[in-house]
Amino acid sequence: MKTSGQRHFSLLRAFWRAGRSCEAGGGDSVAVRVWSGLSSVTELCSCLTVKILVFYIIFYGCLAGIFVGTIQALLLTLSHYKPTWQDRVAPPGLTHTPLSDKAEVTFNLNDVETYLPYTKALKDFLAKYDDENQKDQMKFEDCGEEPAEYKNRGDLESDVGIRKACRFPRAVLGPCSGIEDRDFGFKEGKPCLIVKLNRIVNFYPKPPSSNESIPEEAQPKVQPNVMPLYCTNKKEEDAGKIGEIKYYGIGAGFPLQYYPYYGKLLHPQYLQPLVALQFTNLTLNSELRIECKVYGDNIFYIEKDRYQGRFDIKLQINSL
Repeated sequence: MKTSGQRHFSLLRAFWRAGRSCEAGGGDSVAVRVWSGLSSVTELCSCLTVKILVFYIIFYGCLAGIFVGTIQALLLTLSHYKPTWQDRVAPPGLTHTPLSDKAEVTFNLNDVETYLPYTKALKDFLAKYDDENQKDQMKFEDCGEEPAEYKNRGDLESDVGIRKACRFPRAVLGPCSGIEDRDFGFKEGKPCLIVKLNRIVNFYPKPPSSNESIPEEAQPKVQPNVMPLYCTNKKEEDAGKIGEIKYYGIGAGFPLQYYPYYGKLLHPQYLQPLVALQFTNLTLNSELRIECKVYGDNIFYIEKDRYQGRFDIKLQINSL
C-alpha cells in the first residue's frame, strides 16, 4: 500500500512526465497519464474526506461526552429540596392583593365597574383559603389561631415525605375575609388589602428582638412569635389624611407556626399566613401614598427593590 506522501509524489511525477511527453509530441500518452493522475487525485481526496469525517465525529463525540458528564456530576451535588446557596437568598418580599401594574388602587364610590377588578382579584386569591379546601386531614392540620413557635416538621433531607400544611381560616381576616362583605369594603369607601410574605424555602423569620430596632409608632405591634406589620403615610403632607388602619389576622402579623416552608415538592398544600388591612377613613378625592413594612431581625430593606420586606401603594377614592 502506498502512503499519502508516496501518492503525492507519484502524482507530481506523472504530471512532470506528461509535460515532457507533450514537448516530445506524445499527445495520446499524455492524455493517458493525465487521466491516471486525476484518478489518483480522486482517490486521495476520497480518502482524506473519510479521515476528516471520522476525526470530527470522534472529536465532537468526546466533547459531548465531557459536557454531559460535567452536567451529571453537577446535578449529583444538588438537592431536590434545598437551595444550595441558601445564605445568598434575599429576605422575602412583601406583596399585596389586589396588585396593579402601577401599584395603585383608584376607584369611584359611585361606579361599581371601577372597583370590580379589585374585588374579583381578592375573591380569586382567597378561594384557596376556603374552609372546604382545607378539610383533608391527611394534608392539613390545625396550628392554632394564636401566634405560636415554629412548626418543626423535620429536616428537608429527611425521609418524612410530604408535610402537612397549617390551616388558615379566612374568618380571622374579619370584614376583609369576603365571607359576609363580598365587596371587601370598597362599596363603603373602606377598602381592604390582603398582605403576604413571599415564600422562601427553609426560611425562618425572626421577630424583632427589641423595640429599639423598629420605629416608635410600630412598637405596640411587637409581640412574641409574630412578625409585626405596620403601615403609615409615605409623604409628610398625607399624615392627617390616612385615618385609621385596621389589621386583621393571627396576631395582626405573620405568626411563626406557619414557618418554615418546605418547598413545592414536600409542602404542596402550604398556605401562607395573611394580614388584612382595612382603611376606614381615607380622605376622599385625594391621592394618598401609603408604605407598609414587616419588621424582623432578618428582614432588610434596599432602595433598589421596593418589595423586599416592604411595599408602597397609592390609594385614591373618588366620590365625584
